[in-house]
Amino acid sequence: MRFLIKAFLLVALLVMGSALVLPFLPGGQYLLDRVERKLRMGYHQVFYRWNRPLPSTPKLKRLKARLSDKGLKLGAPIFMRIFKKEARLEIWIKNGARFKRFATYPICYFSGRLGPKQKQGDRQAPEGFYTVSKGQLNPNSRWHRSFNLGYPNLFDRSHKRTGDYLMVHGGCSSIGCYAMTNEVIDEIWTIVTQALNHSQSRFSVHVYPFAMSERNMRRYRKNKWISFWRDLQKGYALFEETKVPPKVSVCKGRYQTRPGRKGSKGNAVLRKQCVREARL
Repeated sequence: MRFLIKAFLLVALLVMGSALVLPFLPGGQYLLDRVERKLRMGYHQVFYRWNRPLPSTPKLKRLKARLSDKGLKLGAPIFMRIFKKEARLEIWIKNGARFKRFATYPICYFSGRLGPKQKQGDRQAPEGFYTVSKGQLNPNSRWHRSFNLGYPNLFDRSHKRTGDYLMVHGGCSSIGCYAMTNEVIDEIWTIVTQALNHSQSRFSVHVYPFAMSERNMRRYRKNKWISFWRDLQKGYALFEETKVPPKVSVCKGRYQTRPGRKGSKGNAVLRKQCVREARL
């Protein structure tokens, strides 16, 4: 086990060195992202195969204590964010008029590259704004437990994108889904079901290619998906500013976002609607 970890750390150092050069070469950023993803996923799978918690996994046996420490309660409305490049999933829980981050979980595995899913069989995991209701939960999944992200949503269908059964689930293997390990999905399942049973009819899941800082947006300014990502960034920035899930609609094949109403549960359905977007 120690040998494998040291080997991955050595490769990580090589990747860090490459990060200083590759982004300046044609196609270099894509190559660097691909190497980083394979390294991270491989590193996670070592821990999974040895039945060890992934690095940065919260203390799952202390769920109630962790909630209490942050002044949060099971059953309150939730909001979820996924970041591909960083391989992390966040759960935010409503606390008064705003949402407070409760936990960040490492994603054990996902397939594909940065960018949205476009068609059945492309091995891509979705990016965009999704909602999950009780009907999308599967307690008897072949991957322990799972919930369907709702791809293709209204936006995806407007671009004639295809595919189905894109999930967040247990285990550490996937094609087009986000695998969290069984232990982590059990905790997520508890939080999700309590929220859907007691306070909201659906919750929002915002899936991003990376943390959408200005620095990252500049880094990917030449990527073919930059226009799509700029639309996603508007929703990201609104939540960062207000800590309330934004209202999201689809207008002429693009996402539009507005500030969520103060005190909102963040459970609005994605609709086809053109509105004037807010400027932060």
